[in-house]
Amino acid sequence: MQAVVLAAGKGTRLRPLTDDKPKGMVEVAGKPILTHCFEQLKNLGATEFHVVVGYRKEAIISYYGDDFEGIPITYSHQREQNGLAHALLTVEKHIDDDFMLILGDNIFRANLGDVVNRQREERADAAFLVEEVPWEEASRYGVCRTNAYGEIISVVEKPADPESNLVMTGFYTFTPAIFHACHLVQPSNRGEYELSEAIDLLIHSGRTIDAIRMEGWRADIGYPEDRDATEERILEEEGKKAKTE
Repeated sequence: MQAVVLAAGKGTRLRPLTDDKPKGMVEVAGKPILTHCFEQLKNLGATEFHVVVGYRKEAIISYYGDDFEGIPITYSHQREQNGLAHALLTVEKHIDDDFMLILGDNIFRANLGDVVNRQREERADAAFLVEEVPWEEASRYGVCRTNAYGEIISVVEKPADPESNLVMTGFYTFTPAIFHACHLVQPSNRGEYELSEAIDLLIHSGRTIDAIRMEGWRADIGYPEDRDATEERILEEEGKKAKTE
């Protein structure tokens, strides 16, 4: 399965860590965030990486080159950071089948394989990992509502008054139908082409989207303190694992 990694953002909230490098090249536990992403995707059976770059893209391209551990990498340039749906459209010409999508500022230690397996069952047009967050934090995310079958029936990006505390994480699988939906998206109040809006268009067109509850944890590296806390957690887990081996 092909894999798309979105890594074009400036990472302004991560400054000063991103003063001289893109967000994906910030190191966590001794390696760039993107390396964590690539390793996860490789373990899930990725056959190709399509990386969307933008801010200080040369740092990513020169570091990884044409492949990661034998898996070929193709780079697409998002010239202006106009939202995730806009970023996804930059790889449209390279994708010809179901694919994985990961946000290049997220680190997972979770059941991503369950999402991929659900997509391979060919009963859904998309599947993605969701998690419950405290109600007071839900407005920071794309908020989902599901039916009794675990299918997503609506997605709203950063609502002022969330109807649910179930939110999207940064890992998804899609059929190429998502690209048509992305073309139909209009700019949000933030002036961005939101991926959540494209997903909602899929839902309203009758497509089936499954929610997979997260088991484990994920870290969205948005601020320097997120990076520090995630590094501490990874090193602690690796230390415990080493003691049991």
